[in-house]
Amino acid sequence: MSLNQINSNMATENGGSNSDVLKTCLVLGGRGFIGRVLVERLLKLGNWVVRVADYTESPQLEPSELLLSDAFSSARASYFHVDVRNKPQIIKAMEGVSVVFYTESMASFPRDFFSYYTIIVQGAKNVIKACRECKVKHLIYNSSADVVFDGSRNICNVDESLPYPNQFENMVTDLKSQAEALVLFANKVDGLLTCALRPCNVFGPRDNQLMPSLINMANSSWAKFIIGSSENMLDFTYVDNVAHAHICAEESLSSQMVSASGKVFFITNLEPMKVRDFVPLVLESFGYQSIITAEAVNPKTYPLADAQLTITILDLIQQAANYKQLKKGFGFSSALLLPTGIAAVDAASAEKRTCLGRAAPCRRAPRVRAPIRAAGVAAAVGR
Repeated sequence: MSLNQINSNMATENGGSNSDVLKTCLVLGGRGFIGRVLVERLLKLGNWVVRVADYTESPQLEPSELLLSDAFSSARASYFHVDVRNKPQIIKAMEGVSVVFYTESMASFPRDFFSYYTIIVQGAKNVIKACRECKVKHLIYNSSADVVFDGSRNICNVDESLPYPNQFENMVTDLKSQAEALVLFANKVDGLLTCALRPCNVFGPRDNQLMPSLINMANSSWAKFIIGSSENMLDFTYVDNVAHAHICAEESLSSQMVSASGKVFFITNLEPMKVRDFVPLVLESFGYQSIITAEAVNPKTYPLADAQLTITILDLIQQAANYKQLKKGFGFSSALLLPTGIAAVDAASAEKRTCLGRAAPCRRAPRVRAPIRAAGVAAAVGR
């Protein structure tokens, strides 16, 4: 793909159009947290026919999803009911596509080993086999930065050469690492090019993991306590940047200049923050007021936390810290800074905000203009 074509593609996100060359893609997990944002960005580009696939029988659109609704009406998008454990369903959705974005969603499945294994590992095998049978050109897999973290030591300023650990923090991470390895091993087999992205601590509108856990904590009596030293550093990634990275990866797989083929990439906002700074920043955007300072932390409060709260907070703290931001491979840099991402969460969740039983004022951060760099292309966002 030429630089002019890439420039044209990126320009469509700023109001342009590119109807000369239409590519067809499949977004597996397209109704999940990351998948929804990716579908929307692909449709905004204007040069994609998007097939949305997920495990629900119908897409169940929200009123705010006008772009996707219009795309369904105009046949620029279509929906497929797909369970990745069912290979025939995958093939039916995949026939005729050139690109597959694989962003599995586990939110509504049973939480047991067999379900996780069949969805994550066996599902990856089915997707890869279907890609080869359907002559798909590119497969981009949404993995996790946690696949290099064993839960026992901090990771700081590492790159993608860091090997998998001998043991993993939890079962899901172990299975994700297996799926990632399968995707990478399939690279250049039967003409299929693959790569994997490792986002870290993804947050944003419709987040059903990180944000709800923080809100539940804020509504509890334990919000005043900080467990541990509160000095832990984590990388957080706004969901739009993760979707943007998927598109950049696909552009690279299509490019003859720089290729992401067979590689993995950490994806973050390149803004590592102390947990004690990030959590209040998010909660304040929902109208909660911080009632404790770092100087007031009493390390002896650890025994006061009940078991479930301890698990919730330590699960956040023990995730990999300070992963090195992707600066090579396909030229990705985060398109939206953390303040913009938090402001977007604030705006999207305005109707849900409460502050200890009273309505919270709606406050938005100033709009931020940040650079996008995809395969050497610069554009402005946040306008």
